[in-house]
Amino acid sequence: MRIHDETHGAAGTWPAQQLVRYPLAALWTAFVLVHLLLIVLAVFGPGYPLGDVEIVYRRWAESAVGGSIVGITENFVYPLLALVPIVSAVAFGGPAYLGTWFGLVTVMNAGAFFVLVRSHRAAAWWWLAFLVLLGPIALVRIDAVTVPLCIAALLWLGRRPLWGTVLLTLATWIKIWPVAALAALFVASKLRWRMLAVAAAVTAAVITVAVSLSLARGSGIHVLSFVAEQAGRGIQIESPVAVPWLWQAALGVPGSFIYYDQHILTFQIAGAVTIAMSGAMTPLLALAAAGVLLLGVRAQRRGTGWPEVFPPLTLALTVTMIAFNKVGSPQFISWLAAPIILGLVLTGRPWRTPALLGLALAALTQVVYPYLYAWVLVANPVMVLVLTVRNLLEFVLLGWALWALYRLTPPSFRTIDHHL
Repeated sequence: MRIHDETHGAAGTWPAQQLVRYPLAALWTAFVLVHLLLIVLAVFGPGYPLGDVEIVYRRWAESAVGGSIVGITENFVYPLLALVPIVSAVAFGGPAYLGTWFGLVTVMNAGAFFVLVRSHRAAAWWWLAFLVLLGPIALVRIDAVTVPLCIAALLWLGRRPLWGTVLLTLATWIKIWPVAALAALFVASKLRWRMLAVAAAVTAAVITVAVSLSLARGSGIHVLSFVAEQAGRGIQIESPVAVPWLWQAALGVPGSFIYYDQHILTFQIAGAVTIAMSGAMTPLLALAAAGVLLLGVRAQRRGTGWPEVFPPLTLALTVTMIAFNKVGSPQFISWLAAPIILGLVLTGRPWRTPALLGLALAALTQVVYPYLYAWVLVANPVMVLVLTVRNLLEFVLLGWALWALYRLTPPSFRTIDHHL
């Protein structure tokens, strides 16, 4: 089961001489320095981005050691395999939890970085710049585990399609967003049914183990509880849909205000029809994703090759999951690294625009969180403006990806310049 010919036909579009300009020693030195910087900012910088790891994740891990396991004996906000890194970080004891977490995430990033530098050193530099601009949030959420898994999986699909699909499926069972890449893979690849069978087998194995553990402990079945937990959330203040009410709160409109949800542990927006809008966002997200998939099917049926369809379709679906999401947590921007890196590796120069947009989104996100987040919580107009610009750029990036899909033409109609 090989798709090497499908995925690497455009790899030569990025000038080969650029790859030798960056010695491996410089890349790895930069990798270490970037991660040290992010750890220092997370621990000693302004704001408090460590809350999820030090408080929530550690509590879940210690409870699991004591026998109360989220996702098994009680409901869980994440898919079940998120427990693996969360519990692993307690291996050296509770007091060492944060340091162990940083070590775990850094090692996982190093693994993905190793795969990346063998494929495309310029893209490796881009990822380091993206991490610096995104800031400490890139390391201190469960998303930090899924991003390197997804990067490695996407880069492996060409030569190791089985393991690439397995890795994407496992990442989806840690945090749901890699399902965007799986859906794009099903549309774009000629081996879609084999890929689907692999993903289904991994999913069946996870569910079977979870159900068996739940029944063995005499509890109800909680393996899919994350679906209801997410669907029942309100509108988080960082999400694009929250912008109109944030501006109302900033301008002092009665009835619009920011509050803290004690159950889901996030800041959300209240105001006229926010409850109805919150309920409508999940169906709207599904409809938007379906529209993107149909555009991908159109491109694929016109005879466009795998390396042309897969990267923009993966990017479009990933951005859709961010832009039409009522949650909008700052770490969601970290997801963009995987599809943008894929596009840079397979296509090269035509992906300069999404690469630059990704860097801008990362930088604006770091401004919002964690440093000036207190100003966001009081609906400071300047910070609401920054957040508004950041959210608008998400739709600009989505528009680029959709246009890239729409303008794809069959091979017989392409000019030579299209490959450069």
